[in-house]
Amino acid sequence: FQKHEFFVDMTCEGCSNAVTRVLQRLGGESFDIDLPNKKVCIDSEHNVDTLLETLKKTGKNTSYLGEKSAQ
Repeated sequence: FQKHEFFVDMTCEGCSNAVTRVLQRLGGESFDIDLPNKKVCIDSEHNVDTLLETLKKTGKNTSYLGEKSAQ
């Protein structure tokens, strides 16, 4: 699995819940939401485009920050 980091313009719990919902619908994702820093870290076999499209379904401003090296 690749670990990808995305910026998602989340301002509240509702926003992070929306992110959780769309990612769970994608299935098999392990992810981490950092609400204060507006970041979402996703462990996924999906490619970046798929993940970005999925996150954009929340209606939030979203961008790809890059790959995170697995610790």
